Amino acid sequence: MANTKNAQLRYRVLDKCFKDKYHQYTFQDLLEEIDAAYESLYGGSYTSVSERTLRADIRFMKDPDTFCAPIVARQSADGNYYYTYSASGFSIFKSELSEKDLDKLESTIEMLGRYRGLPSTVWLEEVISSLQYRFDLKASRQTLVSFEQNAELKGLERLSPLIDATMNRQTLDIIYHSYRGHEKTYAISPYYMKQYNGRWFLFGLDNTMQRLMNMALDRIVGFKPSAEPFVPNTDIDFDTYFDDIIGVTVPDADVKKETITLRFTDNRYPYVVSKPIHPSQQIVDPESRTLSISVRPNRELFTQLFSFIPDVEVIAPEWLRKDIAERLKTALDKHI
Repeated sequence: MANTKNAQLRYRVLDKCFKDKYHQYTFQDLLEEIDAAYESLYGGSYTSVSERTLRADIRFMKDPDTFCAPIVARQSADGNYYYTYSASGFSIFKSELSEKDLDKLESTIEMLGRYRGLPSTVWLEEVISSLQYRFDLKASRQTLVSFEQNAELKGLERLSPLIDATMNRQTLDIIYHSYRGHEKTYAISPYYMKQYNGRWFLFGLDNTMQRLMNMALDRIVGFKPSAEPFVPNTDIDFDTYFDDIIGVTVPDADVKKETITLRFTDNRYPYVVSKPIHPSQQIVDPESRTLSISVRPNRELFTQLFSFIPDVEVIAPEWLRKDIAERLKTALDKHI
C-alpha cells in the first residue's frame, strides 16, 4: 500500500494531473507537482516525495480494490512518456458542490487552519490539504480569526488516537491519575469526546464496574488496546446528555433540575445577558437585573457562580444561597 503520510493530498494532485487534457505530465513532472503542493501548504518544511512513493501511489490508484483508476503511460511527440487517464472525464473524486457551497467550504478551511501546528492535530493537516486540493481552494496564511486554545495543555497528543479508538469501537486499557493522586487502570469502551473550558474529556463505559466514566485527557497517563470486548452504547444520547448541566459533570440521578435565580450588578448584567450561562437562561426582571437558569447543580455550576463574585447574588433556591455563603465564609477564615 502507498505511504500514508500526506497520501490523500498526493492522490488529489495526481488526479488533477491525470485528468488534465491540456498538459502532459512525465514522471518527473508529477514529482515536481507534488513538491509544489507541499511547498504551497507547508512553506518549505516538508520532505520531498520519493520516486518509490510515487510509483506506489500510482499502483494504489490503479488497484481494482481501491480507485481502479485507468492510468496509462503514453509516448509524446518528443519521445518522452507521460501519464494520463485513458477514460475521458474520469476522476477518483467527484465534486457536486455549488459555488455557494464552495464559498462556505473555503471559510471553513480558513477556520480549521487556525488549529494547524497543535500537537493533537497532525490528522487535521491531511484533512485541510485534501479539501484544498480537491476543490482547488487556498487558505490564507494571514491570521484573521483566533480561537481560545492551549497548545501546552497536557494530554492533547492523545486526542487523535482516542478519537480513532472511539470511532473504531476499540476497547482501551487506560491508566488514569485521579485528582486525589491515585493511579488505576480501567478497561474502557470509549463512546464520546467533549471539550469544555479549554480541556478535553473522554466518556466511556468502565467494563468492570459497568458505569459511565468521565476522564480528563490531561489525567490520562497512558493507554493501549484492550483484550476486553467493546460494549456498545445503547442507553445514552450524547446529543442531549449535557442539556441540563453546565460543563461535563453529570450528577447522580437523584439530583433533580432546579430553577436558580441570580441578581447581577449594573456592570456585569449586560455581559451575562449577551453571553448566557446556560441555554435555559431567562430574564426574570430587567429592572432588578435578575436572571434564571434551569439546571441540575454540579461542581461546574459552583465554579461558574464563584467566577462572578462579587457581581452576583444568589436569590434562589435558599439552600444554594446558604451553601455559597458558607463557602465564602470558609474561604475567608482560611489562613494559608
